[in-house]
Formats: sequence, structure tokens, C-alpha cells
Amino acid sequence: MLKLSAVISVHNEEDKLAACLEKLSFADEIVVVMDRCSDGTRAIAEQFTDRIIEGGWEIEGNRRNAAIDACAGEWIFEIDADEHVTEELAREIRNTVNASTFDWHEIPVDNYIGDRLVRHGWGASYGKAAYPGLFRNGAKIWGNQRVHPSLTWHGKKGAMLSNRINHYVDRNISDMIKRLDSYTTARARDLKDSGDIGSTVNNVRRLFSRFFKCYISRKGYKEGGYGLLIALFAGLYPLISHIKAKVELN
Repeated sequence: MLKLSAVISVHNEEDKLAACLEKLSFADEIVVVMDRCSDGTRAIAEQFTDRIIEGGWEIEGNRRNAAIDACAGEWIFEIDADEHVTEELAREIRNTVNASTFDWHEIPVDNYIGDRLVRHGWGASYGKAAYPGLFRNGAKIWGNQRVHPSLTWHGKKGAMLSNRINHYVDRNISDMIKRLDSYTTARARDLKDSGDIGSTVNNVRRLFSRFFKCYISRKGYKEGGYGLLIALFAGLYPLISHIKAKVELN
């Protein structure tokens, strides 16, 4: 059995994929799962690996589980196309899988909007400050949701890694707005499928509590206008999702 698999799920990522894959040579195998790609993604992936899985998944959790199932490694490192591994993080990942007695570890994230590092304020379903990206094969199962799928874990959590992954989350404010629209549409469909879209009053309350968490507790105020927008969008995410489920999907 291989020691470490790096796995990435992509949909038409030809503009981002090479920069991500070229930093994964520290893994024993690279697995690329292509979800309904119609651009040059496959040709780029073939420059780095022959482990390419093609298919079509409406549900993000199902796609991610298929990607994990395709891995042969004892340990799995999960990454997205807009993320880059530094040399320091690569060394730490190898050291961790060689020595850890635990089953999964979180990786801290440095988020970039364009060229600007925006470290504070992320969370509440709009962005991630860390993610559980390194785990033993079989320890992690994604839930059946289109966006931000739930997780089921087997085994024990280890310490968070020290080095950060670079996440180029948005190019600009327009991208931030587009991502909010995309996330809320997918979340609205999940709410409809669950049979419980919640109440408008509760989701208005969540707007204020989530804004406070991101802007004050997570220090989004340190990031100026970006921090204000992150907190605002994190608060609006459940409310817009609820309204879309209530109005647009009826």
C-alpha cells in the first residue's frame, strides 16, 4: 500500500490546475477526479499523473467520497485546485504521516483575495480558516450535500499542522459576490431536499450572530473592507439560502 495519496476534484479548472499539481510531487500518487469537465483539464492532469477518474456528480459530498475511494494511499491529503502547498507544508505532511499515531489532522489556511492575504474573519460557512485535509484512508466520509457537506469521522483527531496552505479563494470582490450566489443556490436545494428550510426570523437572527462572530470574534475588522464583506456575506449566507428555498424553488 502506498503511504500518501494527494487527491483533487475539479470541474473545468484548466486555468488553476497546473499550479496546484506541480506542488504535489511529495505525494506517492496524485489522483485527479474530473467532474463533467469540458475544457483542457484532462490534458493538464496527464502531465502530472495517470490516475484520472472521470464522472458526473451533482452532490459535492458524493464527488469527494468517490475521490477518496480512488486513492490507494494509507494516508490521504485532500486539496482543491485553488490551493497551493508550500515546501514547508509538504515536509510537515510527510513527517506527519510517517510518525502520527492519530487518524486525522487539520491544516491551517491562508486565504488570498487577489494578491492580498486576508487572514482574519473567515468562517460561518463562507470561508475556511482551517480544514481537515490530512487523514487515514477510511477515516473520513462526506455527507450527502451539495455545498459544505457534513463529515463523519472514524478514529482520533491529532494536532493541527503548523504550516499553512495557500488558498486563492477569490480574485476580487465580484468573485466574492458570485461565490455567495453559487453557495446559497446550492444550499437552498439542500434545504428543500431536507424538508426543513427553517424560519425567516431565525435566519435573520443568524445574520447578526454570524456577522459578530466573523467581524469581532474572528477579528475580521483587522482586514478593512474585505473583513467587513466577509462578515456580511457569512451572515447573509443562511438568510439568502432560506429565501431562495422558500421563494425560488417552490
